[in-house]
Amino acid sequence: MTAIGILGVVALLAAIFARMPIGLALALTGFLGDVAADGWSRALRMLGSVPYDLASAYSLSVVPLFLLMGAVASRGVIAHELFDAANAVFSGFRGALANATIGACALFGGICGSSIADAATFSKVAIPEMRRHGYDPRFAGGTVAAAGTVAAAGTLAILIPPSVLTALYAIVAEQSLPKLYAAAFIPGCILALLYIVTVLLVARARPDWVPRVAPMPLAQRLRAAHGMWKLALLFFIAVFGIYLGWFSPTEAAAVASFTAIGIAVATRTMGGKGLLDACMETVYTTATVVFIVVGAFIYSRFIVLTQFPAGVVSWVQSHQLSPMLIIGTIMVLYCFLGTFLDEVSTILITVPVTLPLVTSIGYDGTWFGIFVTVMCTIGLISPPTGMTVFVIQAQHPDIPVGKIYLGTLPFLAADVGLVALLVVFPEIALWMPRVLGM
Repeated sequence: MTAIGILGVVALLAAIFARMPIGLALALTGFLGDVAADGWSRALRMLGSVPYDLASAYSLSVVPLFLLMGAVASRGVIAHELFDAANAVFSGFRGALANATIGACALFGGICGSSIADAATFSKVAIPEMRRHGYDPRFAGGTVAAAGTVAAAGTLAILIPPSVLTALYAIVAEQSLPKLYAAAFIPGCILALLYIVTVLLVARARPDWVPRVAPMPLAQRLRAAHGMWKLALLFFIAVFGIYLGWFSPTEAAAVASFTAIGIAVATRTMGGKGLLDACMETVYTTATVVFIVVGAFIYSRFIVLTQFPAGVVSWVQSHQLSPMLIIGTIMVLYCFLGTFLDEVSTILITVPVTLPLVTSIGYDGTWFGIFVTVMCTIGLISPPTGMTVFVIQAQHPDIPVGKIYLGTLPFLAADVGLVALLVVFPEIALWMPRVLGM
């Protein structure tokens, strides 16, 4: 059985490299592997039951609701207001606009949940402003593409709650979503701070890349801060509403989405066409994600049936490999997969195998969810297929992809720094859930 599992993993990688759509590759490999391991009759029954079970799963409904909230928010003026408010905080410092983008992307990630949407939104808002004030195009592009000034800053959205990727991990790994959101809060804040420190270091080393912007008058700063009330309200409903016991995660997503629509309509920042576009974007994105999830569950059933994860655990235990060596190998695996897979596919493909291995050496499933998410932020800005980089380049074709990747390198160091902190100090992710009694 284990041999069949190994062949299934090799077949999946071959299908992916052959450029087969990831959802189809997962479903086809998983189904044929199931046939080999369990026979045609049971494999066909599984093929019929998995899509139905997932389509009717209440827990999965949180995904389209958070996607809708992010789609509505990105079409209003919230992104501009957040950027202005963050700029008011950092005004007067060298690198103020870059750090304002990091702060705004981090805050917007709290109501968006999608790194692609975060990067796409702020590439329209931040890059023109940074260029107008004389920022080097490589650095302007790099920040957008990482989760700081829009590819480094955009990646923060998949870590800071409410994150769609964290919700998918919770479903696949059968972990508590509220506990994962609590665990992600401190690492998300640390990563944002590391990005800000990165900007300050780059500004010190290369001041020609990061010019100083004139300080903003106090009255203008106060006016800029006024726009934060929309974000505060949505974040309170979507996150704090869960921990106050008012809503389940799905209910919080529904109420927050409805509130976002109400705010957009009441403030006249989105009309009927904008709402229709937001709904259609949500439908398309949800269909793509669910198709991949269905394929992943078919593949996961095959992997579990072959006892491949148990075989990997037994092999590791028999060779008495050190925990640090195992974690290091997993880090290399995620870095490799991140160069050609999106973060959703990476999570869905690997977790059925890597989670049992990590828990067998004493790490917690909640901690591993945060660890994997941070590793996915590295993949989002890693060549040759960093998704946020290509989102920015598509909107600013005059900035070469190579220069954007060059601009993301300092932020990759910050990502690796957070991974190291998580490995050495797991309490960074586990302290908040413990305090909340989870």
